[in-house]
Amino acid sequence: MDEEEYGDNTQYEPLVRAFREQLHACLEECAQGRRGLFSDREYLANDAAESRPWPEAARLRELAFALQSILAQSGEQDTLCDQFLDLCSIHGESDPGEPRLARAFLNELSGDR
Repeated sequence: MDEEEYGDNTQYEPLVRAFREQLHACLEECAQGRRGLFSDREYLANDAAESRPWPEAARLRELAFALQSILAQSGEQDTLCDQFLDLCSIHGESDPGEPRLARAFLNELSGDR
């Protein structure tokens, strides 16, 4: 977590840390072909074996929405959370597919370290 993003307020650190750890784990799995990270719609539309329900991904999306809301109440934000939620809103013809999105997001995160 970037200290600049949250100032001296450390009450959000455990929540942000949990979000980021779960995000990384889900991105890794999605990059390997599992569908349903960015939307339940993706796995519902596909009958392949990798398209089974993914409760961890659903909980991650719920956590992201909650985190964004909690931080917004304090006038703060988490750019990683915001970026994840932006990716969750991509649907339609311009959607590159979840595994490709996950790999690109992981590459971007690797470059940030």
